[in-house]
Amino acid sequence: MILDAARLSFSNLLAPETRAIFWKVLGLTVLALAALWLAVRGVFIAFALPWIESFFPGVPDWAGWLAFVFAVFAGLGLAVALALLLSPVTALIAGLFLDDVAEVVERRDYAADPPGNAMPLGPAIASSIKFLGVVILGNLVALALLFVPGVNLIAFFIVNGYLLGREFFEFAAMRFRSPAEARLFRAKHWQTVFLGGLVIAAFLAVPIVNLLTPLFAAGMMVHLHKLLSRQDRGFRG
Repeated sequence: MILDAARLSFSNLLAPETRAIFWKVLGLTVLALAALWLAVRGVFIAFALPWIESFFPGVPDWAGWLAFVFAVFAGLGLAVALALLLSPVTALIAGLFLDDVAEVVERRDYAADPPGNAMPLGPAIASSIKFLGVVILGNLVALALLFVPGVNLIAFFIVNGYLLGREFFEFAAMRFRSPAEARLFRAKHWQTVFLGGLVIAAFLAVPIVNLLTPLFAAGMMVHLHKLLSRQDRGFRG
């Protein structure tokens, strides 16, 4: 069931409708990261660089070189920071398009079923911010355990598998259920949802490809919710 949902979601990523959403997400992500880079760089030039140069007022010949070295390392630090922020920023922006992905999946693969209900703009923005928080929290916990031998990689998959599986599955379920019903349905099938989350975490671990993680995860959990709903006669959806 999980592999079927993952396979169907991946195939939907190649659909023209989903590709259009991806280019929107990618474009907005690049703009957001560029704006963030310029803002942080501007703060460094305006405040940090004069502060560094102030330590060497009497030796301008080499103070400038030292400041240059600091600037190089600061630039490398900014690049690393932006790399770490890539997934959270993508999650924040892609969160605004999750309903679009779900609608494509439902229309292509479940045309005979009643369509789900998209979230209004306000809740959609709140959900997008929530996804951002989940991604940041998951990666901070995994990063904190990065230096614990034998635990770091396992922690990355467990933390992200649980958080991403829970959030994306409840998103898919809430298109057909109330929030309380969605949480109940997710709790009933928590093992399957967690295993699905592990697949999403594996997708997240692949550089560059992980830009597609929110779109892949949304599509996968729409499929998983549909498959579980058909299997479980005691729940509607």
